[in-house]
Amino acid sequence: MKFPFVLYDLATLGDRCDGLSWHPFHPGVEIHYLYQTESGAAAALLRYQPGASVPEHFHTGHEHIFVLSGSQSDENGRYTRGTVVINPPHTKHSVTSENGCIVLAVWETPVELCQ
Repeated sequence: MKFPFVLYDLATLGDRCDGLSWHPFHPGVEIHYLYQTESGAAAALLRYQPGASVPEHFHTGHEHIFVLSGSQSDENGRYTRGTVVINPPHTKHSVTSENGCIVLAVWETPVELCQ
């Protein structure tokens, strides 16, 4: 990837990302990394199919989520298009998307799956 990397018109990105290279992340959830660093910082687009979920995980650093299309939910609420959610370090949650969604996720450090 060439830097600076620029995402234009972020508000409509969820409507125009079919041509990206998506990779399996969790059952029903695909990922397209924008960047990953050796220290664990990363940014990616996540595409949830209707009914898909990500199991409970622990945040070792800040996580920023921007809902680009559809909606997703966790134990704290339901988040629709245009919503920004910031999960602080030392918190955990699980995520589901009843009708599907695309989100931009930015991780300060890697997340850890709870077992």
